[in-house]
Amino acid sequence: MGVTEVPQSSRETDKERADRNFTELLQSARVAVTGVQVLFAFLLTVPFTQRFVNLREFDRWLFYVALVSAAIASICYIAPANQHRMLFRQGLKEKLVRRSNYYGIIGALALALSMTAATMLVVDFLFQSALAWATAGGLALLVAWVWFGQPAVNRFGRSDEAPTTEQEEGRREGADPAD
Repeated sequence: MGVTEVPQSSRETDKERADRNFTELLQSARVAVTGVQVLFAFLLTVPFTQRFVNLREFDRWLFYVALVSAAIASICYIAPANQHRMLFRQGLKEKLVRRSNYYGIIGALALALSMTAATMLVVDFLFQSALAWATAGGLALLVAWVWFGQPAVNRFGRSDEAPTTEQEEGRREGADPAD
């Protein structure tokens, strides 16, 4: 398969690519951070309810995992915007883009853990342990596939589709294909 030549006028510079990638990362973080903050805020109120004292020790540990992982997810999703403010005009945008991508992945892992633990806590409190474990296991498998497995297959697996112009451009310039 031949490489499609991209006209010089439509090629983006490294700076333009870093700006575009950072904007895309911030947009995806905006979607996630709202959900994380709602979950985190809800979890912060739970211990102050009357029924919290009825939780067994196992459920209290589930709550702890849900709360702390929601805090970690919040920190990771907010970090890129804060670091952008701290590093403004320092010429470190490409480093910030790569770091922000890692924070997004860590934030997604923490969010998945928090959602799974919180759901398991509620199901265990309302019904029984076996259903809670089955529900949490199902959620964990779904998140693992939809958020991580399927993208990994697309990223590292073979594709019968022709590469996009952007992918070809990245290969010629040695850029990360995930950009």
